[in-house]
Amino acid sequence: MADAEDSTAAAPSVLPAAGWAASTGVKPLLAAFLIGIVSAFGFQPVGWWPLTLAAFALLLALVGGAPHIRSALARGWWFGAGHFALGLNWIATAFTYQAAMPAWFGWVAVLLLSLYLALYPAVAAGLAWRWGGRDTLRFVLLFAAAWIVTEWLRASLFTGFAWNPAGVVLLPTALSRLAILVGTYGLSGILMLLAGALLLAAQGRGRAAAAAGLPPILLGLVLAGFASAPPATAVSLRIVQPDIGEAEKWKPDQVAGHIDRLVGLSGVPGPQPQLLLWPEAAITPPLETGLADPLYREGAEQLRRRLGAVAGPGSLLLTGGVTWRSADGMLATSATNSVFALDGAGRVLARYDKAHLVPYGEYLPMRPILSRIGLSRLAPGDTDFDAGPGPRSFDLPLIGKVGLQLCYEIIFSGEVVDRANRPKFLFNPSNDAWFGRWGPPQHLAQARLRALEEGLPIVRATPTGISALIDADGRVVQSLPWRTAGIIDGHLPAPKAATPFARFGNLLPLLFALLLAATAIAVGRRRR
Repeated sequence: MADAEDSTAAAPSVLPAAGWAASTGVKPLLAAFLIGIVSAFGFQPVGWWPLTLAAFALLLALVGGAPHIRSALARGWWFGAGHFALGLNWIATAFTYQAAMPAWFGWVAVLLLSLYLALYPAVAAGLAWRWGGRDTLRFVLLFAAAWIVTEWLRASLFTGFAWNPAGVVLLPTALSRLAILVGTYGLSGILMLLAGALLLAAQGRGRAAAAAGLPPILLGLVLAGFASAPPATAVSLRIVQPDIGEAEKWKPDQVAGHIDRLVGLSGVPGPQPQLLLWPEAAITPPLETGLADPLYREGAEQLRRRLGAVAGPGSLLLTGGVTWRSADGMLATSATNSVFALDGAGRVLARYDKAHLVPYGEYLPMRPILSRIGLSRLAPGDTDFDAGPGPRSFDLPLIGKVGLQLCYEIIFSGEVVDRANRPKFLFNPSNDAWFGRWGPPQHLAQARLRALEEGLPIVRATPTGISALIDADGRVVQSLPWRTAGIIDGHLPAPKAATPFARFGNLLPLLFALLLAATAIAVGRRRR
């Protein structure tokens, strides 16, 4: 995108450009890109959230100082390119676990994805510049509103990619409590208000800065003051983290050893827990099959009985596994990525099939075309997975209602719970073994936001970490570090009453965006 002057463009905003960029000779687009990179350090595993706040304040200065809308769009786009390129660097690691494409192509994939995702910050910047007028406060309010809407769109369009919403950087602060009212996307809008308050303060406009920043800060502190740690329930559990890497996970000659490791960790001395929890695809042979061959069916049944015996009488095992599907009973034509609830006898009490599948990870879009040009799934195997029906709650003996969300599904704010049949907790088995070093802590942070939004505890079991027990306020009660084999023994935290967000979902952040836009209009009329 160009940043050239255009004398025929609409009258530019009078917001000051970033003087530091001009004085050092840094071009606005390069400055925007560098600021975008800096902003990503607020995400885990770094967690420098004040740096992200300052970076967004500089972005507002750059966009507000753009001479025309094309320049504003370009600055937002270059910021987004840097922001996502660093924050999503873990995606490149996924390409090291398949042989069909060169590993270096992973960095090309990160770049291409970042260039696409950067369109959403660009649109937010363009909308704020176009309708923000000549007043900084109005511009800030509209930018926050536009960011909420575009971040929601990013999570929705083309199957959605909701990873690393901006508001997740506020998780260590009291402001994260606002997620129960406005959700994650609304929390991102609050981050923009705070960044705008910094910009207004730098301009010497203290009253306007207070108008933008004080209301969310005060409300967040009030909500944090009323928060109390949820008590534990009587349900005892054991989370198993076997530390089985992606490079070994799918090798047929290692399957027996992997099962032995899971069984060994599950049966450590001590009282038997009521609930045993294993990671996503902990068992790679099919636990159910559509093949007619009796050998396959009997093999799946024997495997289920063995796993049920690990839980023992009076206990349940929730484990990730797969099914094989067949159109003719002869060949496996597709599969499901599933969670199985097994009792002590190995009976399947419930099965949840993952609904929000990962493109290129669990299926290859437009397979007939893309496979011909050498593209493949990143996870091993040529059989695509079928999608399940979406969030469901299962009423199980001993533990009551449980909601299930497999891996990637937990990142989608407002889409993780069956609202008509609210569960007591969510189980989120995941396979973060192919997410590199940055992916697992980012995944955990987003799961914590889901717990806070919904007022529900979340249990995470992953093969290589980070497995965790999260309470209904989003706090990590217990966890296991990355690349560590071990178990978590504990009791399931109690759920809280349904939060406003749990009742109304993403209607609330969109209404919040509408309120911000209406306030901006009112500010503009009052100025006139």
